[in-house]
Amino acid sequence: MLLPRKMLTTQSAYREALLEHVFLGALLIPYWKQNWPQRIEVSRPRVDDAGYDLILEANRTIRHVQLKASYETSKVARHDVHVRLAEKPGGCVVWVVFDSDFRLTPFYWFGGKAGQPLPAISGFPYAKSTRADSLGRKKDRTSLHRVPRSAFKRVDTLEQITNLLFD
Repeated sequence: MLLPRKMLTTQSAYREALLEHVFLGALLIPYWKQNWPQRIEVSRPRVDDAGYDLILEANRTIRHVQLKASYETSKVARHDVHVRLAEKPGGCVVWVVFDSDFRLTPFYWFGGKAGQPLPAISGFPYAKSTRADSLGRKKDRTSLHRVPRSAFKRVDTLEQITNLLFD
């Protein structure tokens, strides 16, 4: 059963928070079940202005993660990535695709090895302002670049995402 369009377009902040919790639960549960000696610590920035939603740490590896999501039937072909994410060692974007039961699969990864900077985004076009000026022009948002799906690596399992984050 597909989600009604209205559910996908309304209460987007609530849906984003729900998907963040689903993602974190899916990421953390396997470690709990395996009684893994090193846990994953999760932090969130107080202010959402630096291009990341989560800070994840495990095995002395710190990742600043921008979490993006789209519904399984979505035609979204790109996401805006903040230039300040590139300033963080280990900055990355995890794009999750979810179904009507909020299962997350597949994933798309845009990032480097742990401790390495985000791949260059300066070659991608700037995002545009959502509001037009008095002449109808939408100005460039120079702090955001539009990164196409083709620049992301498709990842089919959460285990593979965990390996990309912490190996």
